[in-house]
This record gives sequence, C-alpha cells and structure tokens, in this order.
Amino acid sequence: MMNLELTRVQISSFREKGFLRLERITSDVDIAALRVSYDRIFADRAGSDDGFHFDLSGADREEGTEARLPQILMPAKYAPEMNDSELLANSTRIARQLLGDEARCSIAHAILKPAFNGAETPWHQDAAYWNPNTLARSISIWVPLQDATLENGCMHFVPGSHELDVLPHRSIGGNTSVHGLELAGSALQNVRSPVACPVPAGGCTIHGGYMLHYAGANRTEQPRRALILGAEIDGLPRSEPRSFPWQDAWKTEAGEKRANAIQ
Repeated sequence: MMNLELTRVQISSFREKGFLRLERITSDVDIAALRVSYDRIFADRAGSDDGFHFDLSGADREEGTEARLPQILMPAKYAPEMNDSELLANSTRIARQLLGDEARCSIAHAILKPAFNGAETPWHQDAAYWNPNTLARSISIWVPLQDATLENGCMHFVPGSHELDVLPHRSIGGNTSVHGLELAGSALQNVRSPVACPVPAGGCTIHGGYMLHYAGANRTEQPRRALILGAEIDGLPRSEPRSFPWQDAWKTEAGEKRANAIQ
C-alpha cells in the first residue's frame, strides 16, 4: 500500500527547498504497463509528423539517424491508455496537496536517454520554455520507469533556487535549431551545492517551474525512461510585459510543425 498523503515535514521541505523526492508513487504493475506504451510510441516515432517528437539535445535529424535525447510531448495523445494509469490518478492527488484542490494534472512529456549514448539534460528552468508574461504556478512530477541512478541520468536540483525569477538561457550550444535550453553565461553561477536524487522505478521527484535542475548522461547498457507529469493552477499575469530572447531566436523544424498543427 502506498501512502499518498504528504506529511507536514514533506510539504514544508518542498516549500523551503523547492523539490521533493518520494520513494513510491505507483505500483510495479502500473510501471510495467506504462513501459510497454512508452517503448511502443518511441519505437513508432509517434508525434514526428506534427512536431511532438524530436531530439531535445540536437537539431532535427533525418529519418534513421539516432537521437541522443528524444522527447515526445503529450505522450498520452499517442498512447491514450496512459490516461487510465494509477500514476496519473496518484499524481493528481499529490499535486492537489501542494497546489490546491483546483490543480490540473496531465502527462506532459516523455524523455528517453538511449543506452550508452543518452545525452545530459543541461541546467535549466522549465519556466524558460513558457509564456514570459505569466507567473507560473505549477509543478513537474518526474517519474522513472526503471531505477534512476547517477550512472543513467537521475535528477539534480539546487536547493532554494525555486525562489529565483527566470534566468538567462540559450539554445543548447548556442545553436538556435536545437530544441533544448541551457543556462547562459553568468547564470551558471547560480548552480551551487546541487543535490542528486536517485529514485527507484515508480518513485518520483517533484519540482516547480523556476527550480534549477539537471539530469546526467546515460552511460549504462539500458535505456533510461522517464515520464514527466505537469500539474498547475492558473498562472498570474505579470505587471509588465516582457519577452525571452532565446524563444524569439528558436528556428526548429519541429516547432514549425507544431505551430502549423495548431493552426
């Protein structure tokens, strides 16, 4: 039996440090079923045609070439059975304890680090990808579908960094055709005393949109699979408009596909 009621100590720690690690959030049976769906949609390259499947660490690749950090946005769009998982129900219950009863939760994206060659996910803030004119009130629940270790790319966090506003970012390596973002220039000075969070399959880490975080490369002989659930309540409008230059500079093929699909 899983205890899905967070303690006062856990909630207080999350508020103070900006992240939380839970040993168990769903069952082994649920994880096994999710892995089947997960592996199928990556094998099928689901979402490639509409820009929802791409290499987060590199420019768009031709068919048949290997991505080092493939990602699928909204994976339940291609595997709707994921919406019936214990994971989503349990994540929603936990999210409402942290954000309030009105919190909405969904399976936001899936990230795969291939065996031996899975790239690191550089230091960044999730809010750097989002609407710059909204103060986000959200959390990400990061769930490994196998044990997440230092060797295969577990999460790392900078305690207290959730109190920061969005720092300067750029496309990885300064290449605007790359989808992923990384801290830019002097912003890296904010990475102080990071904490690694290995977590077993079916456990999770939880962090807010402004938290500085990183996941290492996968150097093991097995792929590292992770599902990320997003939970939110309505964001607040900022008093003065602003823009993020790294968003304005993006020139990715997948981004164009997504824009066309929305139209």
